[in-house]
Amino acid sequence: MSKKFIVCDPDKCLGCQICEFACSADRERSTDPLYSRIRVVNLEPRASMAVACVLCDNTPCVPSCPTKALRKTEKGTIQVEEKGCIGCGWCIAACKFGAITLDPSKKVVSICDLCDDDPKCVKLCPFEAIVYSTLEEATPKFKSSATGRLLQELRSGP
Repeated sequence: MSKKFIVCDPDKCLGCQICEFACSADRERSTDPLYSRIRVVNLEPRASMAVACVLCDNTPCVPSCPTKALRKTEKGTIQVEEKGCIGCGWCIAACKFGAITLDPSKKVVSICDLCDDDPKCVKLCPFEAIVYSTLEEATPKFKSSATGRLLQELRSGP
């Protein structure tokens, strides 16, 4: 079975950050989007895109951690051992998709864990810009967009 992950279509994303609020509220019980595990980035003056962990096969973030605080789960998500994380940011630098954030109060990294296969960011996106799907399902939907190029890069590997 193919793994599912969160994909955003920048042609539909308006940068409203509702996905960030949904994530921070659900995962950290906060209304501050700085606690979100998904980030809205501006690609150009009129385009935005939400970015979350894409569950890389080679997981460059895991071996970059000097304290071994990150591990890949059987499901493919990255688990952060908060007691071991020193907030050095090496994993943040290793992630070529910008999908790892630093929790501003705990000073440990946060990575999307897909909300136990029920991502709130997907459910609450008012523009249906975010989908939770496999690579095979998502590629035809986003063929002509920037996301299509990202998915093609994921398919070809590093």
